[in-house]
Amino acid sequence: MTHTKPTAIPVMPTHGLIALLAALAAIGALSTNIILPAFPAIAVSLGVATSQLGLTLSIFFMVFAVSQLLVGPLSDRFGRRRLVIGGLLIFAAGCVVCALATDLSMLMLGRAVQAAGVCAASVLARAIARDLFEGESLARVLSMVIVAMAAAPGFSPLLGGLAEQWIGWRLSFMAVGGLGVALAIWYALRLHETHPAARRMPLAIGPVLSSYLALLRDARFVRPASAVACVIGALYGFFTAAPAILMGPFGLTTLALGAFFAATVPVVFAAGIAVPRLARRWGAQRVARIGVLLALIGGALIWAIGMSAHANLTTFVAALCIFLLGMGMVNPLGTALALGPFPAQAGAASAMLGFMQMVGAALGATLVTKLDSGSTIATLGVVIVGAQVVALVVLSLPSPAQRAVSAT
Repeated sequence: MTHTKPTAIPVMPTHGLIALLAALAAIGALSTNIILPAFPAIAVSLGVATSQLGLTLSIFFMVFAVSQLLVGPLSDRFGRRRLVIGGLLIFAAGCVVCALATDLSMLMLGRAVQAAGVCAASVLARAIARDLFEGESLARVLSMVIVAMAAAPGFSPLLGGLAEQWIGWRLSFMAVGGLGVALAIWYALRLHETHPAARRMPLAIGPVLSSYLALLRDARFVRPASAVACVIGALYGFFTAAPAILMGPFGLTTLALGAFFAATVPVVFAAGIAVPRLARRWGAQRVARIGVLLALIGGALIWAIGMSAHANLTTFVAALCIFLLGMGMVNPLGTALALGPFPAQAGAASAMLGFMQMVGAALGATLVTKLDSGSTIATLGVVIVGAQVVALVVLSLPSPAQRAVSAT
């Protein structure tokens, strides 16, 4: 693969532009689990068991993961603008299908259409940031974008619970679809095409596969991308385990559960705010490793709490905040490190990074569900620790340049 010098389009990272990119990134995460509080009502309406509705999450993750591998190369060939706007309109159409669903199959179809459309906005938000910025500005913008992506799953259960109570689950889908249309209009009016024709890549199966394989062989991409996938896997492991933990041993109500998720968002936000300054002082690689260590400590404390006979909500929250602080540091820095060296392949690199994140999310959720340590809290801790150990190893391996220097 040929790597060209970064040639970002000179644009100031204004608050409005950052907010737009953050919204594009967040709408995919928002739509992932916003329907969780409505599962009981949907099950009654469609005449299925609540447990069967887990299929709507699985189909969303699978379609999202695969679709973004197509979106990246398409955007590198045809530009970002049409794919983002078209994807958001497809997402809105999927919301309508979900709202009109009369059985589980139709609901799953709608979720698949949602995922196929919304993945373009989520994936290309990072690629657009790479088009427009580089260096310190890129790290700053990506921090805000990824904070939004991490915050959206925290707020979505609360929003979903409130929407289900106020307007019902069908109109909730329509409201989310309307949000997608509004975002498409905002993007169309605010931002021009950021990937000009002179920088576009040819579209063919061979080069696309070669581009992905080259990324997977390049340590500059694989190592930080793998670390990001590990922290995202641990995060979605927490999302999966949280209802059983918080509504079980700790006795929270459905609305209190949503409020708990929302209350964790400031921790991630604080980490994202601190990351650019810390990276300037100590370097992105070192700060990313510090973030992994914090997440590892948080996971170890969660495991210890789960093994204790005196687990309580206060200690669990304290340990969780340490994990979230570390995760909030690793995510933006790992993303910037993974995308930075590949300006001409920003779409493909962002797509592969997103695919790895979805794989990590699926693995984290599956492991928390399948592993049996006698305590859901302890199981969550084991999954977090295991993921962070892998992340720490891949970030600590010497780069090819460092190995070459040591060899001489």
